[in-house]
Amino acid sequence: MIDLRRLRDDPTMRAAIERKRVRAGLLDDVLVADAAQRSQQTAVEALRARQKAVSKEVGKASPDERPTRLAEAGVLKDELQDAERALAPLDAALRELVLQVPNPADPSVPDGGENDGEVLRVVGSTAPPPPLDHAAFAEALGFVETLHATETSGSRFASLMREAVLVELALVQWVIGRLVAEGFTPVVPPVLVREEAMVEAGFFPTDRNQVYALDEGELFLVGTSEVPLSTLHRGERLADDALPARYAGISTCFRREAGTHGKDTTGIFRVHQFDKVEMFSYVVPEDSDAEHERILAIEESIVSGLGLSYRVVNIAAGDLGAAAAKKYDLEVWLPSEGRYRELTSCSNYREFSARRLDTRVKGVGGSRFVHTLNGTACAVGRTLVFLWEQYQEDGAFVVPDVLRPITGFDRVGPR
Repeated sequence: MIDLRRLRDDPTMRAAIERKRVRAGLLDDVLVADAAQRSQQTAVEALRARQKAVSKEVGKASPDERPTRLAEAGVLKDELQDAERALAPLDAALRELVLQVPNPADPSVPDGGENDGEVLRVVGSTAPPPPLDHAAFAEALGFVETLHATETSGSRFASLMREAVLVELALVQWVIGRLVAEGFTPVVPPVLVREEAMVEAGFFPTDRNQVYALDEGELFLVGTSEVPLSTLHRGERLADDALPARYAGISTCFRREAGTHGKDTTGIFRVHQFDKVEMFSYVVPEDSDAEHERILAIEESIVSGLGLSYRVVNIAAGDLGAAAAKKYDLEVWLPSEGRYRELTSCSNYREFSARRLDTRVKGVGGSRFVHTLNGTACAVGRTLVFLWEQYQEDGAFVVPDVLRPITGFDRVGPR
């Protein structure tokens, strides 16, 4: 949630929000609603002050004056109730509008949309296409079953099979081990959350069409463990020495993939259900930029540790999610397509979500909102896709060196 005072008083904030291509007129609608709400709030507070003063006068009044003072208090009570009733819909209207306003884009974020990200660096070489693409290779080795999975659950569902399951578990174990060494606390959080958690994490209302609802909207399946991780300190006042607080969430994730009809329809590159290891950090505001770079460095170390070639992209303002002030994508070379495809990302939300969550840090000068950041340590299924293409040898899958001590095998041949 944005700081409305800054929106009113700081033209640069408005410009930074508009870089994210918000609905025309939204910010003006917010300012009009804000002015109406503040005017009515002032009237309510004035009536409360007057009512308090009159209540004191009643106690001090003489027997002759008391009836007059009591009558005045009764009138004020009715006026205050009317004013509070008038304030409630103004509060609701303002909140509905403010929740549509995204986090301002950071000045270091490039302008533009989906195709305008800034490539910061390229690491590794671009391999030629393998004998089989990831989908055909997984089918040949019996790693993925889609026929019965789609009969059971519909399109974009699959069953991971045989040694592929052991490689997935090895990936999770290896990544978590690295994150624990980096000071992250491992968490297996709930994957069903209430609507309020989705709002406070910054996913609702903008990304509601991507989320599965259950129990008539009472609960929602998360698309990332970032949502429950963001609530670990909801409403808390954290001590300075409690930060940074870093968590590594391990969960199954669910996404509708709305708007992707016809894209990535083979294999498990884009599915409705997948497993992921997510990093989440709470830091003091002055440390958030450094923490963002730290999370990115961890992502790069994981991908390079798997021997994958990649590039880092600073995502353009018009392609940022609502909550992100800045985001890096780490795109890995997919040989069968001859292009880089997104594998992980990391975002700096600054105080945007902390305002909704009311998570603050206490210091000498009082309390202030923390900054929150998140980053994907390992999108497990999608990581397997890249490994299957880059680790083919004579029709077999060669297990990356770092995973062999965990899997207990180094090679899987065709069935």
